[in-house]
Amino acid sequence: MTSNDTDAVVRAASAAYLAGRSLDMSELATEVGLSRATLYRRIGNHDELVAMVLAEQTERTFRFCLDGVTCEGMDRVRAVFERFMYAVINAEPVRAFIARDPLLFIRIVLAPGQVEQRATALFAKLLAESGVDFAVPTTVLAQAVVRIGDSFMYTHLLGNHEPETDNVIALVNLLLDSAQSSSPPR
Repeated sequence: MTSNDTDAVVRAASAAYLAGRSLDMSELATEVGLSRATLYRRIGNHDELVAMVLAEQTERTFRFCLDGVTCEGMDRVRAVFERFMYAVINAEPVRAFIARDPLLFIRIVLAPGQVEQRATALFAKLLAESGVDFAVPTTVLAQAVVRIGDSFMYTHLLGNHEPETDNVIALVNLLLDSAQSSSPPR
């Protein structure tokens, strides 16, 4: 399978996800002109493909949230984080996926893997570009932000109540404030 074949499979799977449909490997194989066995051999299993799609959608959503944010430094980080939280929480494909298969969603999004890695890398880059010195490496801080965000965004999967967006934004702001390195005056 070439890179073009992989791209075609991910595009087809993304289209199904965005339309609120489950990812059926047999349908995807037929759509891209591969046998089901070849699809599995070259792409991996169903969960791996779902993770690829969700990681890609995470990046697309993040980049969408970056667009139009004109402030700089920590104000930019805060604005992008807030926009990202609301974009994910309000995304119909995410809501449809959670309603259809909450256990698969938890397994792929809340466990370490492609989605967490992509989100962490994107937030780490944003933090590094902020011009702020942090007391911990930006990748560590970014992973903490992603994990805290996930725990509040998807709290309804664990306790039957709506996402606590205001609380997570306040908590992440506290974390970002406390993570800034405070060098003593010279």
